[in-house]
Amino acid sequence: MKWTSALAIYTLFWCFSAFFVLPFHGRRAEDDETPLVKGQDIGAPATFRPKRILLQMTIVASIGFVLYYIAYVNGWADPDVLSGRA
Repeated sequence: MKWTSALAIYTLFWCFSAFFVLPFHGRRAEDDETPLVKGQDIGAPATFRPKRILLQMTIVASIGFVLYYIAYVNGWADPDVLSGRA
């Protein structure tokens, strides 16, 4: 696998990891005891920590990519094997 292909696949894993990470940051401002700011939605997060979210996305994407790469190296993720042609 070329390094550019690996980078593209890792980027896809990183983008899709947002769907796994973001639902766990669901403490709403309504549940928190701090008063709401004027114009703030009650369903918005109480505190937004983008560095923490990006770190968690990177960890999830790295684990997913390593598992994919192991499958690729062993031939389990080969399109011919998956389609039954090999």
